[in-house]
Amino acid sequence: MPNRLKDEKSAYLKQHEKNPVDWYPYGPEALQKAKEEDKPIFLSIGYSSCHWCHVMAHESFENEEIAKYLNANYVCIKVDREEYPDLDNYYQQA
Repeated sequence: MPNRLKDEKSAYLKQHEKNPVDWYPYGPEALQKAKEEDKPIFLSIGYSSCHWCHVMAHESFENEEIAKYLNANYVCIKVDREEYPDLDNYYQQA
């Protein structure tokens, strides 16, 4: 099942377009959905050549049961740190 990443240009986001997690790209649509549904955001930041990002994708984001839980309880946002280095830097400092 393709998610909202299917039309993104980022190589990293394209790697996750077929995950069962209903990913949103970072932007106003995802933030508005979280606000309207009063759901927390599950934020995943990575980049295409990141080894641990691939491990996490395989062990968690490709798992139907985990995806079902995430989709029911969060608005899931996937961020390419190369597109949003400021956002990545902010969360690296946290």
